[in-house]
Amino acid sequence: MKHVTIYTDGACIGNPGPGGYGAVILFGQYRKEISGGYRQTTNNRMEILAAIRALEALNEPCEVVLHSDSEYVVNAMKKGWAKQWQAQGWKRGKQGRAANPDLWERLLNLTATHRVTFKWVPGHRGITENERCDELANQAARGEKLCIDVGYERPTPLPEA
Repeated sequence: MKHVTIYTDGACIGNPGPGGYGAVILFGQYRKEISGGYRQTTNNRMEILAAIRALEALNEPCEVVLHSDSEYVVNAMKKGWAKQWQAQGWKRGKQGRAANPDLWERLLNLTATHRVTFKWVPGHRGITENERCDELANQAARGEKLCIDVGYERPTPLPEA
């Protein structure tokens, strides 16, 4: 398996509000930056989506070290919370429904394809690739043609004729 290093970040202008994700994918001398923006979403959704989009960008199963400044993402994956929520029908015990099941489902499926080690990095502490991801995510959130995050924002149905 190829060894890949990924850095990810999500951003939101307001929470909820316009949001974006950014990721830097490193393999040997290969470097790829990806990002995308959404018109209405949450910071947590963008943090998860950054990891999803980065893993989806890989062309074959890889061994991945994925760095994120989101304790929510890292803990949910390292401590098995996301798998537990999935096993419980996306419930968090007495705390009610787990948030973002659509994204957790996608991320769990990707981690079944790739061997992923999640590592937490402190945000805004001068870690070059993490800072770049933050720039990408914020630029995407401020973009002009923002997508609809259909897992968060339901499109308005057209009126019946």
